[in-house]
Amino acid sequence: MKVGLYFGTFNPIHIGHLIIANHFAEYSGLDQIWMVVTPHNPLKNKDTLLDDYQRLQLVFLATEDYPKIRPSDIEFKLPQPNYTVNTLAHLQEKYPQHIFSLIMGEDNLKSLHKWKNHEIILQNHEIYVYPRISSELQNSEFKNNPKIHIIDAPIVEISSTFIRENIKNKKNVRPLLPEKVWEYIDHNNFYKK
Repeated sequence: MKVGLYFGTFNPIHIGHLIIANHFAEYSGLDQIWMVVTPHNPLKNKDTLLDDYQRLQLVFLATEDYPKIRPSDIEFKLPQPNYTVNTLAHLQEKYPQHIFSLIMGEDNLKSLHKWKNHEIILQNHEIYVYPRISSELQNSEFKNNPKIHIIDAPIVEISSTFIRENIKNKKNVRPLLPEKVWEYIDHNNFYKK
């Protein structure tokens, strides 16, 4: 089975994430998409980050009606700080029957050369890229790499930061979230302070 790994803090997961994940599940040749909830990222502000298992629960609620999309807590069990190359090696060892690929935005592809052991990642895994509103890819060193596939996916400009800020400011962001995710956030008073 070909599995696309879609990494993120998903703080919170929103309809933009689901639109992209579903597009890859339906139109890229991948059999399943695993939404890999990343533990606290040192580059992200810890103050606004929900507990790892709360975010995993939000991803579970968002994806339970999508048979080709599933949540993954695989990185919760790995030593920190963790790198994508280590996660991929761990997954290959644990699930040798699967072929793992990465799903990333155009902006992440631009910085791929800074990732730990990015050469090994490219040697062993396909990368599926969804567009951002930019022309950065035209100058990317990875533009013509046969392991990199640019997918003509919808461009979705919704951010978790926007959602968190607007919940705090008592704005209605309900249309930007899957119904069960909105209910869970609202019930638990997440992001309101």
